[in-house]
Amino acid sequence: MKALVYNGPCDVQIKNVPDATIEKPTDVLVRITTTNICGSDLHMYEGRTSMETGRILGHENMGEVIAVGKGVDRVKVGDMVCLPFNIGCGFCESCERGLTGFCLTCNPGNAGAAYGFAGMGPYSGGQAELLRVPYGDFNCLVLPKDAQEKENDYVMLSDIFPTGYHATELAQMKPGDSVAIYGAGPVGLMAAMSAFLKGASRVFVVDPNKDRLALAEKMGAIGINDIEGDSAAQIKELTDGQGADCGCECVGYQCCDKHGKEVPNLTMNNLVEAVKPTGGIGVVGVFLPEDPGAKDALAKEGKLAFDYGKLWFKGQRIGNGQANVKAYNRSLAKLIHTGRAKPSQIISHELSLDEAPHAYKKFDERADGWTKVILKPGL
Repeated sequence: MKALVYNGPCDVQIKNVPDATIEKPTDVLVRITTTNICGSDLHMYEGRTSMETGRILGHENMGEVIAVGKGVDRVKVGDMVCLPFNIGCGFCESCERGLTGFCLTCNPGNAGAAYGFAGMGPYSGGQAELLRVPYGDFNCLVLPKDAQEKENDYVMLSDIFPTGYHATELAQMKPGDSVAIYGAGPVGLMAAMSAFLKGASRVFVVDPNKDRLALAEKMGAIGINDIEGDSAAQIKELTDGQGADCGCECVGYQCCDKHGKEVPNLTMNNLVEAVKPTGGIGVVGVFLPEDPGAKDALAKEGKLAFDYGKLWFKGQRIGNGQANVKAYNRSLAKLIHTGRAKPSQIISHELSLDEAPHAYKKFDERADGWTKVILKPGL
């Protein structure tokens, strides 16, 4: 099969590799029809993680079931399925509590497993023609009959739509709240869409990229360009000096200041300033335990110079961590099915798998117009 293989920093290549196969009775084999490039893939692409060479990338995956193991009861050949990026067993303590992002079985010695991701187990990614899905009955979300018609919407259930929704949950957002979202990338845009679905009164989206802010504003958000001034001050000015009711961090450890310099603590400290006293902050942007490629000494060890005293004095709360996709994907699928949610509106490029190396390069450059890239192995 063809697959996108990581050769090293900023070097990915389409190669012919052995076909994915059924390895255990509980496995499902999926022919990938759509797979996305995620901002989290760029951490590995840039060599900022411990990703091993020769691995297949891709954790946002959807496709058609072409084979099932003898132990699979629910999922059938021919089903169109979307796959949560985090792999769960369904029976460990975390999975039983709905915390599938922190499964204790699939990546022994660690909490959490994922497809094609550094430190998240040995599982191959889905930027390929075929994908093996462990514990298929548990991990496959079988889609409605409009799966092919709305494929570009449903594939967003693999990660960014549930992750954006998770950010608002971690922030403890309530109907009527105002929300400050840092980052107008795909996850930030999904957080904005989720906030509106949940009844936010106002949504402020902060980003230096005018193209992405325009997408946020098209959703009804108030764009805040942090190159043009202090973002927290702008949000406070728009909220009578109080700050937003809650906030979401959707950038992560590679956030940059207005000069393009990485400042890992920037968004976190801005949120403490931009959110009102007692407000909640939900953090879904990726922060790693170590970042060998960082220029900052603290960041190399996964640490931040954080305004904890201000957070404490304001009585704010922080919830953080990757989304437990299965906690949300079935409900969010219903919103897509009924036309209440259309996450595909953020897609900028629909390309063949063969075009993936070029797409990675342009997406990593944050080139104008490259907002969300989806790949179609069948093209």
